[in-house]
Amino acid sequence: MAEAKDPQVDSDRPSLFAVMFAKLRRMKLHTQILIALLLGAVLGPLLGAVATEIKPIGDAFINLLVMIVVPLVMASLIIGTASLGDLRKLGRVGIKTVGFYLIATALAVTLGLLAAETLNPGIGMDEDVKTRMLTDYAGVTAEQLERIAEKPTVKDLLLRIIPRNPFQAMAETNFLQIIFFSILFGVSLTILSSERRKPVLDFLSGVNDAMIVLVKLVMKVAPYGVFALIAAVSAQFGYGVLLTLLKYVLVAIGTMVVFTLAFYPLSLRLSGVSPLLFFKRYYEVILFAFSTSSSNATLPLNLQVTEEDLGVSSEVASFVLPLGATVNMNGTAIYQGVSTVFIAQVFGIALGLNDLITIVLTATLASIGAAGVPGIGMVTLTIVLTQLGIPLEGIALVVGVERILDMTRTAVNVTGDTVCAVWVAKTEGELDVPIEAPGVVAAS
Repeated sequence: MAEAKDPQVDSDRPSLFAVMFAKLRRMKLHTQILIALLLGAVLGPLLGAVATEIKPIGDAFINLLVMIVVPLVMASLIIGTASLGDLRKLGRVGIKTVGFYLIATALAVTLGLLAAETLNPGIGMDEDVKTRMLTDYAGVTAEQLERIAEKPTVKDLLLRIIPRNPFQAMAETNFLQIIFFSILFGVSLTILSSERRKPVLDFLSGVNDAMIVLVKLVMKVAPYGVFALIAAVSAQFGYGVLLTLLKYVLVAIGTMVVFTLAFYPLSLRLSGVSPLLFFKRYYEVILFAFSTSSSNATLPLNLQVTEEDLGVSSEVASFVLPLGATVNMNGTAIYQGVSTVFIAQVFGIALGLNDLITIVLTATLASIGAAGVPGIGMVTLTIVLTQLGIPLEGIALVVGVERILDMTRTAVNVTGDTVCAVWVAKTEGELDVPIEAPGVVAAS
């Protein structure tokens, strides 16, 4: 006769769910984020309305990160500028950074144009499908277009960088103005005597350190926020629109992947850095940028990983990364190039060489002036379309898959910021822990 089981023993045994949860908690943060992202993508459509109900958890997580960004950017950028030591070094680092960003963005939009002109994602769309999509997304398009009152000129962009009221710029999270003010503040500190400069830098260092601690605390809930965000996107996304625009999506994302696996590793190797080890140490940031679709929300984590795991000095990282989160938009530039050609092809508009050159110049400037927030690529696309006289209603053709493209281009944008920071740090001799390929000897 079988011996009866002691019910007390069963009651003390942890459930399968508890065991799995305990294992998840012991995993590294980037592994938890990856699992949360995959689970959200798979379970989102199954959860349906529930996924929409839990989205505020993800929104709250993003708000917590954005709350940190303004004081972190100001403190780190002022410290980074002042710590560069002298105006000649500041000018040298600034020229390297801006030069890298301009070249990378111009190459990105050119690659996007070449891919779209070669693969023709907009040719062959059914007229009924086009008409239905223009009708279905007309309301969304109008909402997006309300954010563009007129096409800004280069003069307008330059004037908008200068804040009349720095505190208003902080309240409105206008990062171009915040960065401009912070750099000038840091330059002014370098001119002061060390006795007068030290108390200000000590205070800002305390603010910067406190924000980094706050980032680590907020990141403890990152997997839950990422799951809520991705589940809501997955539930709302649907696969019908994706199938209709599959060729366009594949061309856009494929071009971003090619750029990431070609240009960035080349830049890293020119810096004496192993691309394999770089991505191994950095992919947590890529996943996080993909999940949040926001360069600004990713900035706190990016600063932490770039300094602690990649060995970039705080002076260089604090200058290059906040600037890159606002002006370096390689993924956005590719998106604009592919999307412009796609919309033109759908409407049967032929683009000549002059038009393509105009796209490169306009998309580069529009990308540089874009804020690092979700969905901004849709707004900057209107600038390019307006410049070429392409009907703005064409945005309705791409808005259905905007979110998945936004996630991808944000990951490309953020990666480009850090690749630039590694290169600048290497050329300045401030890569504290060089990431070397096997057999490469560190430069002394």
